[in-house]
Amino acid sequence: MRVIDILKGKTGVIYTTTPDTLLTHAIVTMANEDSGSLLVMHDNRLVGLLSFREVINTLARQQSRPSDEPPVVLEKLKIKDVMNADPIVVDPQMDVHTLRGVMIKVRQRFMPVVDNGVVLGVLSFYDVARAVHDEQEAENGHLKAYINDLPAAVIHA
Repeated sequence: MRVIDILKGKTGVIYTTTPDTLLTHAIVTMANEDSGSLLVMHDNRLVGLLSFREVINTLARQQSRPSDEPPVVLEKLKIKDVMNADPIVVDPQMDVHTLRGVMIKVRQRFMPVVDNGVVLGVLSFYDVARAVHDEQEAENGHLKAYINDLPAAVIHA
């Protein structure tokens, strides 16, 4: 199975935003759309990725700042201030097993799929796990059907 096969099985919308969008607006969008990430686009080019990881890290930095340091006003932060400006992207022809390894190695739960500079979609760790599970279930079903169609003497041999 390849990345493009998983992407074809997905339904829905690709959620995007711009670098100058307020972070609070992006958080509301992510919550309302039940989306774990937003692709950050500028001039139809992928320039970053915003996920709940970046949001949580921003909040954590705010809470752990030295007391003599002025607080960051969350309502004034823009996506470009907190986004992952260099997300790992994957090719649509990449094998799913390679994809899983990359996601684990770089600890990036959302992977933009890009072909010749064009964003085709984004895959989450959940999308990949579901696709692998479904493929294994189908294979298991085929094997059980094959075994059950064999004559009894062959099965007990």
